[in-house]
Amino acid sequence: MAPLFPALTTAGGRPALRFGERSLDYSALNAAATATAVRLAGATRVALWATPTLDTAVGAVAALLAGVPVVPVNPGSGARELAHIVTDSAPDLVLAAADAALPEPLAALPRVSADLAPTGLPLPALCEEPEEESAALVVYTSGTTGPPKGVVLSRRAVRATLDALAQAWAWTEDDVLVHALPLFHVHGLVLGILGPLHVGGSVRHLGRFDVGAVQAELAGGATMLFGVPTMYHRIAEAVSAEPELAKALAQARLLVSGSAALSRRDHEAITAATGRTVVERYGMTETLMNTSVRPGLPHRPGSVGTPLRGVELRLVDEEGRPLIAPDPETVGEIQVRGPSRFTEYLGRPEATAAAFDQGGWFRTGDMATLDADGSVRIVGRKSTDLIKSGGYKIGAGEIENVLLEHPAVADAAVTGEPDPDLGERIVAWIVPADPAAPPSLAELADHVAGHLAPHKRPRALRLLAALPRNDMGKVTKRALQD
Repeated sequence: MAPLFPALTTAGGRPALRFGERSLDYSALNAAATATAVRLAGATRVALWATPTLDTAVGAVAALLAGVPVVPVNPGSGARELAHIVTDSAPDLVLAAADAALPEPLAALPRVSADLAPTGLPLPALCEEPEEESAALVVYTSGTTGPPKGVVLSRRAVRATLDALAQAWAWTEDDVLVHALPLFHVHGLVLGILGPLHVGGSVRHLGRFDVGAVQAELAGGATMLFGVPTMYHRIAEAVSAEPELAKALAQARLLVSGSAALSRRDHEAITAATGRTVVERYGMTETLMNTSVRPGLPHRPGSVGTPLRGVELRLVDEEGRPLIAPDPETVGEIQVRGPSRFTEYLGRPEATAAAFDQGGWFRTGDMATLDADGSVRIVGRKSTDLIKSGGYKIGAGEIENVLLEHPAVADAAVTGEPDPDLGERIVAWIVPADPAAPPSLAELADHVAGHLAPHKRPRALRLLAALPRNDMGKVTKRALQD
């Protein structure tokens, strides 16, 4: 099997990674990643303190060279969330920059820092390319209830999705990708870092999103931009009044939006100002990328395109029966199978078995219709408990559990509602313990942010005398949203 990153040994002085003022060409990246990989050899799993830095990118490549599964950790995780991930994945080591301040329990693990300037050539020898079915990543994803599950992604899955995207987007070594995505999930790490390195191109990471920085990089030779709808919404608000921004975007070969739907208004504003169409695609942590709009083809806002190479996709009805002749008016649940799907939920065989239908079809929980040309249009979740806000997928159940621990809360439910900037904002429906002294939104937001990642805090508060429940005692969230 060919190496996952063949350009490490063939691209020499071609640019590979740039984070602000820090950069590495392929020769330097090969030396840094190889020297670091030797120090990881033999580990069962390694936690990656996934700050948006050069250290994180080199650490991820090093672990993959060493054949050690990487567990990306969100630096914004709350104490409870972090403790669960570390306990559940049981890493032997933590990969983090030497000057990074690590919270417990990561601080208790042996630390390895990426060696960005190794000395003592020649490079140490590594083992042969690891087996394709061996684990590459364990990415934690929030479900609708309970703690996050560790999604085990094989090297086969990573390679398959990156090869399929390279074909669909004509992605080559000549491309320069700019983005500011977090590096603890699939979009930012797999597509945004491993993707360019897999094809031999380069990536310029901004550290944090800024419209002016995007403009500067695209004007300075970057050919591709990856973002989430929140980022493109801010671009859309600025582009009509900023001719230099419009010019820079028009020079880009490919603008890609993912993680949630991009509004028709933002699509049209960007296209009107630049002549460029933002390409949307659809994927999940468990499946990596499933579909994409193809650049250069007519695009209808709301479509996430057709299946990528190797991906089989079907719609099923509420009983799990395949829809024989789906049409734009018939909604079904998306099921997929193919080489890019995950292997298992770490340590959860029952949850893994429940995620698949007969024949190896993965139940995505996403509802969609199919256009006449086979393009997929996602219309929502089968459940109402997964909220997509600012590019993040957020489970309502874990937020509800934290809210219920607040002394001023007698009962709680969490839903999402449309937001022009975030896509969806988190809404807390609260029954106060004392109706005369209800908790404030700021108080509840601080409480949630103290236990979970800050982006999981509620942004709207609705006070009720009681939550609507069905005969089984479950909250009927559709009644709340109606």
